[in-house]
Amino acid sequence: MSVTYAQGFSAAGVVAGVSSVAGKKDMAVVVNEGPLDACAGVFTSNRFCAAPVQWSRSVVADGHITAVVLNSGCANACTGTEGFEQSKASAEEVAKELGIQSQQVAVCSTGLIGELLPLDRVLSGAKEALRQRQSDEQSGIDASEAIMTTDTQPKTVQLDGKGYRVGGMVKGSGMIAPQLATMICVITTDAVVSAGALQAALNSAVDMSFNRIDVDGCMSTNDTVLLLASGASGVEPDPDEFNALVSQACAQLARKIIGDGEGSSHDIRIVVKGAEHEDAALACARSVAASNLLKCAIYGNDPNWGRVVSSLGVVPEDIAQYRPEDVDVVINGVKVCDGGKPGQDRSLVNMSAREVHIDIDLHIGKAETTVWTDDLTHDYVHINADYES
Repeated sequence: MSVTYAQGFSAAGVVAGVSSVAGKKDMAVVVNEGPLDACAGVFTSNRFCAAPVQWSRSVVADGHITAVVLNSGCANACTGTEGFEQSKASAEEVAKELGIQSQQVAVCSTGLIGELLPLDRVLSGAKEALRQRQSDEQSGIDASEAIMTTDTQPKTVQLDGKGYRVGGMVKGSGMIAPQLATMICVITTDAVVSAGALQAALNSAVDMSFNRIDVDGCMSTNDTVLLLASGASGVEPDPDEFNALVSQACAQLARKIIGDGEGSSHDIRIVVKGAEHEDAALACARSVAASNLLKCAIYGNDPNWGRVVSSLGVVPEDIAQYRPEDVDVVINGVKVCDGGKPGQDRSLVNMSAREVHIDIDLHIGKAETTVWTDDLTHDYVHINADYES
């Protein structure tokens, strides 16, 4: 059902000719029909943030939006004042059609950096999407397909609370790094929740999900996560249950990004435990997840634990305390590194499954964290070598 699973939302995805792929859906809208229009947002920390991010960050600031217009095929990033005016024009077009103010419309774009939008196509596509929008399952699926770029499949979620619903969609496959990922995400709920409560829930959920995945270590200019509440269920949820449901939605969507990493053949779960504190565990896990040498080894079905410990070794001592001679590394259940030296024979590790589990124990404390990444394959190189052309 995607974003239309929650009551009070309509959506559509249409072919507008923005994408270079003929016949691909590339324009989407999500409209909050109310009665509430509460929202929250989290955006990329990249200093070259795109025009739609600049626009949407400003309109989300007051905690209220009515609609989101999204396009794939062009990021509208690094396009200066003209690019910002294009994002504004997109919002104005949607606002005019809905009879609202442009400051009630968020804008999301994804695709190639450094090119302006084909604005006429974007505006006509937005109008067509608004005309076609419905609250049914297919409309939500169409919207999730329209935001895809190198994704091989739409990524959606639907969850049930006590008397209310949460739905969502995300795009993301490559250019995925912590501090969000390369992604556009819209999550909807029909619960009665204030903007402040939405923002708190989203901040916590993003930190434990989209901020803990890494396909290729590259941070996007366009990352956007929006959480919208319509209040259509009339149910004011238990705060703990609602926060947990938003976290679950983000976690499922983040996991689907990893499962669709560009050209990947393995999903790699990295757990670091026995750390002094969570920040130390996270720094170690991210260092391992960022290792291209490890990613290539995993692609070759090689449980090369040397790539793991060498990546751990670059984490500064003032960030993560541990003694190398205490560190254990277990890959798919086999302790290949025992106390900083060879353990069981690496040939015992079965690498045939899609998931690879790397468990690291620093043996200095009780903190633990998990990060997900992918391997790097020939296909990843081909996809990104041909991306602009």
